[in-house]
Amino acid sequence: MNIPQSNPVDYSAASGAAPAALAIPPECAGLRLDAALARVFPEHSRSRLQAWLKQGRVSLDGAPADPKRKVCGGEQVALAPPPAPAETAQQAEDIGLDVVFEDAHLLVVDKPAGLVVHPGSGNWSGTMMNALLHHAPQLTQIPRAGIVHRLDKDTSGLLVVAKTLAAQTDLVRQLQARTVRRCYLALVLGQVARDGTVDAPIGRHPVQRTKMAVVGGGRDARTHYRVVERFGRATFVECRLETGRTHQIRVHMASIGHPLAGDPAYGRAKSGDARLDAFPRQALHAWQLALIHPASGAEMAWESPLPPDIAALLAELRLA
Repeated sequence: MNIPQSNPVDYSAASGAAPAALAIPPECAGLRLDAALARVFPEHSRSRLQAWLKQGRVSLDGAPADPKRKVCGGEQVALAPPPAPAETAQQAEDIGLDVVFEDAHLLVVDKPAGLVVHPGSGNWSGTMMNALLHHAPQLTQIPRAGIVHRLDKDTSGLLVVAKTLAAQTDLVRQLQARTVRRCYLALVLGQVARDGTVDAPIGRHPVQRTKMAVVGGGRDARTHYRVVERFGRATFVECRLETGRTHQIRVHMASIGHPLAGDPAYGRAKSGDARLDAFPRQALHAWQLALIHPASGAEMAWESPLPPDIAALLAELRLA
């Protein structure tokens, strides 16, 4: 998929090149420095700029900047690029990636089931982040190696990665504004009667702390689902995320009595169909991803075909 050509965007401050000083506009007079920085460097979030101020990575007229200072306008401000964050100081590993799209700003990957996205307890190597650092070594300069959203280890499908700080900030803002479209295909247990929406807050399970649950006081979460195909003891559905909470589809569908087939955490032990019970992972696939390109402003969309294991399970169910 080609994107329209646009004027080149200067990301030198995010790539490690020596930063050029910029003049604070006169209309910023009287603003706190962090507020003025947000206007001068809109490609970076305010929280990131505040952190850089505290780290001494912002200079004003050639001297370290005082975070509490109010500006007059006309001062020369420069950002020093940060070193590689500690959390991305991992080893690059030559792990194959199914790259669906790549340019100077974005990387879209079709993740297979079984691949952990980010290193963590019990998975300190062999992750997608390790693979990304090998594929694009400049990602050591980006927090979380450019990863802006995740898929569970045993969920397959599309995931977008930012290749610059500016692109990462833009994608995070798109996720917050809920303009990134993420659609999943899932096989859930039971007969789903009709299309619908689950609007229920999600938070940490009050007892089983490794799980999530619908809980009062949790973060708002909405999942829209549509029936695609019905089987004897299961329903194939499309789920569209309006929010992106941890395990959201798995938790929401289980909360209405339709857990995902093969889900070890939120599913039922037995469904009554041996083919469903034998499926080794949650039957969930991120099949559509759409967003606005951070540099060109073009609308972009990708689709991923069903992986062979889910496709084979559906074929078997159609024989019944």
